[in-house]
Amino acid sequence: MALLGVLAGCTGTTGGAGGPSQTAGGGAALTAVESLPVKGRAPRTGYDRDRFGSPWADTDSNHCGTRDDILRRDLTGVRFGEDRCEVASGTLDPDPYTGRDVTFVRGRSRVDIDHVVALSDAWQKGAGQWDPGKRVAFANDPLNLLAVDAGTNRAKGDGDAATWLPPNKAYRCTYVAAQVAVKKKYGLWVTAAEKAAMRRVLSRCPDQELPSGGNPTHAPPRFHAD
Repeated sequence: MALLGVLAGCTGTTGGAGGPSQTAGGGAALTAVESLPVKGRAPRTGYDRDRFGSPWADTDSNHCGTRDDILRRDLTGVRFGEDRCEVASGTLDPDPYTGRDVTFVRGRSRVDIDHVVALSDAWQKGAGQWDPGKRVAFANDPLNLLAVDAGTNRAKGDGDAATWLPPNKAYRCTYVAAQVAVKKKYGLWVTAAEKAAMRRVLSRCPDQELPSGGNPTHAPPRFHAD
């Protein structure tokens, strides 16, 4: 079972085996920031979660929804129910946004799956012009998904790097590098304030590499039935 690693400080080392920093190889994140186009934030008019498809579609055809794929990737001590895909319990060890351990129990969870680049933020910075298939791919891309503390995620809302960063300062380099990687991959733009915030964070860790992995395993999971 993959462990979610949190960077101990802003170094060039990538994060743990589970999250969006699974595989580096995209070059220096600080350099990549300069390739992101700068524009103003477009109106939120027309945004709806449904514009990004049904939540947690099985876009990788492994017969499991994306939410359970990410839970399986990011939690430790995972237990499954009767369903081969449905994660029943596990632990964020630790939660990347707070640095604290968070227990996941299905049905009364304190764990959310966060879009590192929020869907609403993406809508206002290019995704409103995409075809539906690209929006579905974006919403279910493991590179842009992370299991995190629910309360902290909801406080983030649709904030970008200029308006919200994880309280866990040791994770900020990894977090911003993931945002840069996602925006670069999908051709999203950034605001001037957002680009300045990305530069400010990544200047403290100039060797931080862009993540280029993050895919959950496609193999049938090993599991415990409750």
